[in-house]
Amino acid sequence: MIAGLQSGKGIDVTAILSSYDRAVGFVGGTAMQSLALLFTRVVLAGIFWRSARTKVEEGSWFSISDTTYFLFAEEYAGVPLPSDFAAVMATVSEHLFPILLVLGLFTRFSALALLGMTMVIQIFVYPEAWWSVHAVWAALALMLILRGGGQLSLDAALLKARGAA
Repeated sequence: MIAGLQSGKGIDVTAILSSYDRAVGFVGGTAMQSLALLFTRVVLAGIFWRSARTKVEEGSWFSISDTTYFLFAEEYAGVPLPSDFAAVMATVSEHLFPILLVLGLFTRFSALALLGMTMVIQIFVYPEAWWSVHAVWAALALMLILRGGGQLSLDAALLKARGAA
């Protein structure tokens, strides 16, 4: 059947498969993977950075708001940590780890930390939000944990500088 299609009597399957193989080779290359990992780092960082900025006083760099302390004492009370400590840790983490992700510095560790935060939020705060929100966050974090920051990261530059690349 395929031989008949290749002889001009229909669709040239070999040409289609060849084109497909070239496209896969292009998007599977190091450059495209590094761009995809950069995009993944920026997206995950953006999610947590925006959340971090809602936890501080408007116009301040890092003054945790009274509203944040209230939310951790009341709405997020299911988190098994003292509420003041949880508020500070969440605020610090949501500022620090996104910065590290954008830089591609300690990418795997930062993604693991944000995955941990995601799971705490999922289990103790918003258990109904798995499919609508947290599964996507977890998938982004897992991709970075498994693949690292890619070639467009400080991790890659440090690895190269150490001669391990």
